[in-house]
Amino acid sequence: MTADAPRHRSAGFLIGFTIAAALAVAGLVSLGVWQLNRLTWKRDLIAKVESRVHAAPIAAPSAAGPNDAYRRVTASGHFLHDRATLVQASTVRGAGYWVLTPLATDRGFTLLVNRGFVPPERRTRYTQPTGRIRITGLMRLTEPGGGFLRSNDPVANRWYSRDVTAIAAARRLRAPVANYFIDAERGPPDALPVGGFTVLRFPNSHLSYALTWFALAALVAGGYMFVMRHEWKERRR
Repeated sequence: MTADAPRHRSAGFLIGFTIAAALAVAGLVSLGVWQLNRLTWKRDLIAKVESRVHAAPIAAPSAAGPNDAYRRVTASGHFLHDRATLVQASTVRGAGYWVLTPLATDRGFTLLVNRGFVPPERRTRYTQPTGRIRITGLMRLTEPGGGFLRSNDPVANRWYSRDVTAIAAARRLRAPVANYFIDAERGPPDALPVGGFTVLRFPNSHLSYALTWFALAALVAGGYMFVMRHEWKERRR
């Protein structure tokens, strides 16, 4: 081939290039559509949570499903303070512990109640009300396994997440035990534990993710068109 010979690509290369570009565009568009679906789901979740946290409380059920998170519930019974569990926490007040205390309900089941936050120096010195108690708070789904890069260690009594099943087993709670816990509402301002720390902010970056995937799809399509246009010009020479 001389220096003046056309330098167009083979038909096989162009077919492979077209297939690869089509697959890439289709994959990127699919990811963008998936993020749009996630955006719809997240907005629906936020709307549901907003409606639930301001609703009148209902009687706490003996079991919860995936769609019951953040429902406002109420339960009555007496606390089992000798079975309480401290779970490491990081809050706007700093590091400390969540106090999870079993509530033997009047309805015959046991319910873990996150009574709130205590700082490290007060981990053994907080209020322990006796007698019949009524608790109002938000239903939270169990957090199995542990926290970020840290696993719960029941034997050493080190807890990094509110794993209802593991805590119930470690504290030998009498069945039936509800498969969720309650984040108790805030009580008196100076009392410990301090309740009402439920985080209700949900990251929602799905729209920006979707736009990113669509932009990448457009770039791939644009690159493909540029290459093919250059090839077409080369072949016309």
